[in-house]
Amino acid sequence: MERAEKGAINWHPGPPEYPGIGCTNFAIYNNEKEFGITCHYMLAKVDTGKVVEVKRFKVLENDSVYSITQKCYSLILNSFYRIIEKISNEEPLPISDEDWKRKPFTRKELDSLSEIKPDMSKDEIERRIKATTYDKPWAFVEIKGKKFYYRDE
Repeated sequence: MERAEKGAINWHPGPPEYPGIGCTNFAIYNNEKEFGITCHYMLAKVDTGKVVEVKRFKVLENDSVYSITQKCYSLILNSFYRIIEKISNEEPLPISDEDWKRKPFTRKELDSLSEIKPDMSKDEIERRIKATTYDKPWAFVEIKGKKFYYRDE
């Protein structure tokens, strides 16, 4: 970032309510009805810089981590073109009135979301499996230090 003349910008695949890693996973787990992307200035700490713009979309009941991620990528590309055009025309970047809503999700929190425990309800297990499946499920049960991963057949 020291070499960036006017600032470093990031396009985050999540709205300000979901900074950090695994944002789409947590949105699926929480049954969010809306999601989106955040364009922001980068700071040393992940997903904490001033927000440039936020774009949102509706989450459908049958959406998955994969489908939400693809919707985010589409919005990120559109936002990238808008912002780069402003930069190339030497126009000031917009500044959103939105701020990050929480501290960024961590790898530890995402790994914890993937863990299935025997005392969990069927609904909780299904929510965790849906929330931690991309091209394959990440959900697992740990027994005596060994992880056993869920595999849908």
